[in-house]
Formats: sequence, structure tokens, C-alpha cells
Amino acid sequence: MNVPHDIGIASQIGKYGDAVEVPAAARWLLTSGTPGLALDGTPPEDISGQAELAWQHIVAMLERAEMTVNDLVKITQYLTRESDIAAYAQVRSRFLGHARPASMLLIVPALVRPSFLVEVEVVAARA
Repeated sequence: MNVPHDIGIASQIGKYGDAVEVPAAARWLLTSGTPGLALDGTPPEDISGQAELAWQHIVAMLERAEMTVNDLVKITQYLTRESDIAAYAQVRSRFLGHARPASMLLIVPALVRPSFLVEVEVVAARA
């Protein structure tokens, strides 16, 4: 189990942990930036649809590694529009449930394809 080290700042901003410690003998999983693409390579036009697909892909990668969202240590999320934060956060919250990995969300001017509204990368560890 990954051990949270909260100091209280995160609780003032959102549903994530201030810091997470990984046990010494843990297996690690690091993902690439994962956009919200359908398996045919097309992205939904809205942030909710793209976020849903991105998180489905993240969960699938975790499952292949015999992990769950509770094994997440760190998530880094990139959005191209500040106005999408609330809608994205609703989707993320549904997928994370009670898991509280360390988290960073950035608003960037663009991602690798103009149609991408979100990319998510994660680090997970399981003892």
C-alpha cells in the first residue's frame, strides 16, 4: 500500500494527496501521456468524453499490471482550456473514488494534436 503524507494543503484545493510514499520492494508502472481517444483513433469533441476515455485507458493499463487506482502514486493532467477544469474533475473524481494520489494539473496552450483537450499520465506502485 502507498502511504499518504498529507500536510493539509491538498484538502484546501481538491481531492488528492500532498505526498505519497512507496514501499521499498514495490513494482512500478509509469504511463505515457494518455489522451482521450477511441480505439479507432478518434477523440470525442467534448472534455467529458475525452476525459472518460483517457481514464478508461489508464484503468485498463493498471488492470494489466494487476493494479488499481488505489496503487496510483502520482497523476499529471494536461488540459488545453481552463474552462474544462470542473468537467474534467467530475470524471477524474468518479474514476479515483477514495484514492488520493499526489496530483498536478496544468493548463497548456496545446497538446500534440489540436483535437486533444486532455492527456493524463500516471505513476503507480504496488508492493
